[in-house]
Amino acid sequence: MYGVTMPDKSELVHTHHHDLPEAAAEASIPTPISVDAYVKAAQLKPKNKAYGSTDYSHLKIRLASPEEIRAWSYGEVLKHETINYRTLKPEEGGLFCERIFGPTKDYQCLCGKKRNLDKGQICDKCGVEITESKVRRERMGHIELEAPVVHTWYLKNSPSRLALLLDIKAKDLEEVVYLASYIVTDPGDTALAKKQILSEMEYNQYYEQYGNKFKAMTGAEAVKKLLQDIDLDKEVKSLRKKLKSPSKQKRDRVIKRLEVVEAFNNSDNKPEWMVLDVLPVIPPDIRPMVALDGGRFATTDLNDLYRRILNRNNRLKRQKEQNAPRLIMKNEKRMLQEAVDALIDNAKRGKKAVVERNRHLKSLSDMLRGKQGRFRQNLLGKRVDFSGRSVIIVGPDLEMYQCGIPREMAITLFKPFVLRELTKRKETIQAAKRSYEALDDDAWSALEAVVVEHPVLLNRAPTLHRLGIQAFEPKLIEGKAIRLHPLVTTAFNADFDGDQMAVHVPLSHEAQAEARLLMLASNNILNPKDGKPVVTPSQDMVLGNYYLTLSRKGEANEGHFFTGFNEAYMAYKNNEITLHTQIVFDPKT
Repeated sequence: MYGVTMPDKSELVHTHHHDLPEAAAEASIPTPISVDAYVKAAQLKPKNKAYGSTDYSHLKIRLASPEEIRAWSYGEVLKHETINYRTLKPEEGGLFCERIFGPTKDYQCLCGKKRNLDKGQICDKCGVEITESKVRRERMGHIELEAPVVHTWYLKNSPSRLALLLDIKAKDLEEVVYLASYIVTDPGDTALAKKQILSEMEYNQYYEQYGNKFKAMTGAEAVKKLLQDIDLDKEVKSLRKKLKSPSKQKRDRVIKRLEVVEAFNNSDNKPEWMVLDVLPVIPPDIRPMVALDGGRFATTDLNDLYRRILNRNNRLKRQKEQNAPRLIMKNEKRMLQEAVDALIDNAKRGKKAVVERNRHLKSLSDMLRGKQGRFRQNLLGKRVDFSGRSVIIVGPDLEMYQCGIPREMAITLFKPFVLRELTKRKETIQAAKRSYEALDDDAWSALEAVVVEHPVLLNRAPTLHRLGIQAFEPKLIEGKAIRLHPLVTTAFNADFDGDQMAVHVPLSHEAQAEARLLMLASNNILNPKDGKPVVTPSQDMVLGNYYLTLSRKGEANEGHFFTGFNEAYMAYKNNEITLHTQIVFDPKT
């Protein structure tokens, strides 16, 4: 996929560096974002350009051809080196090469001369373009692979798209890709069948028997040849006929195959593009190296994965030039396939790339998938500044639309509002800041002023429906626990046995108005699912109401007249009456 967003430099990841004997054990460096640069290109179609902005109607993701990958690139990466550890400058032709990816300093080439007026020019001496250094976040390079490599997403995902397209068992196809078996690509005038799988021993036996009358191949070259031979139109017609088969198992298999074949037939994508001849290299500022104390460096795992590929690719090139034996060549091709697999997805089954202490290297797919991946962590949801979290306890003295917020939590959550209030009261901003940091009486007084009618949002995970997050008016309390009215617990599916809730502060006037009008707990007494009340009393509340309203005949002092509530209460405290004694009293007094 083509990189369409860039990381925030505030995001950090722990990584290791392996170029030096004294490797950096752990370092915090900017996280690289990568939206897979291997087979997919994003095409954005503008919808309108009102008010200087561009809206897009859709995002199209498709396979990228080798020509497209080369078109993205600004040069071929030839060496596995990163930077020169004496000069601390990028190695020419390496993973951080300034000729390919652009200068490391604004308008300054490798020669060291700064030339603002020559923007866009290429230095005659060092070959580096005179431009801004931020181009190193955008410019891609590429690696010309000495042997084709199958893209692991289409091989090892379930169901395997390659296996469906070629109508071969996924296990057999993997053995061919990793050069453990041969596959017949042209049976010729022999008894063999096309796509027949042969072991090494069987291949040698048939070769002795038939010689060059048949052709069998192994590795990604074999897969690419078979994909190129597919006639998609003919395959669609053939599969449609097979749909009439009486066997349900066969029909299910045909339907799965037909989906993949028709998808290729109805698009501009070619099946052979699932086999890579050229590999993109993502921009260097997306996979940076950071200098640590003591002359050491920390780097992202991606650089290690790229270095493995370059080392194995260059070694395969040398073996080819030296006409190495077939067994050695097969081993080198298999290792190159495994290196590219590790870069794209190091979590798939099979041999994983690891470093010291058996730590798995983080691949491009690992950066996208799961809860900590780019989509769920950074795009679908983000961390917020003004939020807190604490255990909830019951607050029966609260109104239904109120919640109790600990003072220590509130003074932090409402910091910008408290500072604004203090600035109005003090002579200078510095005096307001000093007052806030000291947490003096003025700061607490300002807090009490700003929380009035400023709603906060309470959220209990998991938020399974819209009532899982509601607005409340905060009431400052002592202690460290959040207090909640017992009637609203049903909507949150909460109880008071140690549950925790998060507090969020709406900052803008619009957000505060929406919270008050739409999300206030007292405005959400009906369940949106079925319209039934969601604030019905239960358990302790039902028992308490029953016990308090219970009436018993024959109690001591039954029918006694009291002049008011206080007199009746004193009689109860002195055990003259019970909670269930029927009495008469004047409520006006």
